[in-house]
Amino acid sequence: MEISSIAEGEVLEFIKCDSCGFTEECTIAYISRIRERYCGMWICGLCIEAVKDEMLRSQRLISTEEALNRHISVCKKFQSITPSTSEHPIFAMGKILRKSLDSPRSVRSSPSSPLPEVNRSSSLVCSGGYFSALS
Repeated sequence: MEISSIAEGEVLEFIKCDSCGFTEECTIAYISRIRERYCGMWICGLCIEAVKDEMLRSQRLISTEEALNRHISVCKKFQSITPSTSEHPIFAMGKILRKSLDSPRSVRSSPSSPLPEVNRSSSLVCSGGYFSALS
């Protein structure tokens, strides 16, 4: 855990989600509140919403702990079938961004696809305005 401070004197800490592994930067007070609500575990904001959704989708009334366990189970299954971190969507977007920044851009004086010709005879022509057509 890396600790940094912000202007108001609050101390920020990088913490990893016990469910999905996502890292967030949060105040120590916030981390404590989340751990109190979720059985001593730190879970990120996305997983908090997923746990809430799990509670709503359940056919019967379930506890936060049971919803949390269900969500963690789904995350573990997903992580076990994910081939590698290099195929993670964030890494893929990073590759695309690097390729686009590295490739030279050609300067075009005309658009890459030609614009359709405008048929002047069928275009709308203003002849006296809206009210003249009503009289």
